[in-house]
Amino acid sequence: MSDYPFENEKGIHTDFLDKMTYDDYLQLDNLLNSQKRLSDHHDEMLFIIIHQVSELWLKLIIHETKGAIKAIERHNLRASFKMLARVSKTQSQIIHAWDVLATLTPAEYMEFRDKLGSASGFQSYQYRLVEFVLGYKTPHILNIYKKDPELYAILEDAYHKPGLYDVAIKALARSGFDIDQEILNRDFSKTYEENASVAKAWMEVYRNVSANWELYELAEKLVDIEDWFQQWRFRHMKTVERIIGHKTGTGGSSGVGYLKQVLNHYFFPELWELRSHI
Repeated sequence: MSDYPFENEKGIHTDFLDKMTYDDYLQLDNLLNSQKRLSDHHDEMLFIIIHQVSELWLKLIIHETKGAIKAIERHNLRASFKMLARVSKTQSQIIHAWDVLATLTPAEYMEFRDKLGSASGFQSYQYRLVEFVLGYKTPHILNIYKKDPELYAILEDAYHKPGLYDVAIKALARSGFDIDQEILNRDFSKTYEENASVAKAWMEVYRNVSANWELYELAEKLVDIEDWFQQWRFRHMKTVERIIGHKTGTGGSSGVGYLKQVLNHYFFPELWELRSHI
């Protein structure tokens, strides 16, 4: 028997002159040649890769969340559960990415920070799309992307569409819960604010789980996503504090101060509030 298992695998394809390869399918030439350091410092490679990998995970989160929104709108809550569970698992990967970036020390980062100019993660359009599909809308954010009309159109479209929580609330209404019409017909370009009728409906779901199992499952999937999102925000804030302290961010934000402020925002407020009263 050969010491090399590969030689015993007679069915493995080795002739790819006319066949698609792994590299071809994943377009690895483009992917692995996208890390362009602007300095000669060794650790800039880490900085670039962490952010690129995070953008790929954000792309998947957006894809799955949009799919879940469509499934809920089609009255197929069960299909949405798998997508929302995948969002949560993906969020855990982004959170762990901060652990890798935290190996970058302040002295190492300062060796190439000036090369970033005014570029900042604050400008990530995919992060904004995640906020939009979750229902957090801030009008001044769109101004960042006006230089790119195609990208601006994508963001503006998402800005005016209902978010994940909006379609969840509509699912409550379809199931017979009394939801205020101004909530069901609200301007989706505005960030959602707590509503008594929504709070009452979710409370009834949690007090009678057996009769409202799918809505209960949906609610808990939303809580999972918000929980992981807040953990991501916290790890982001602590990683920034660890590396640059309280310096102003490269994009002009207050850095750690700004990141601490957004920790206080909830996407699905009634689902958290009811825990104090159930």
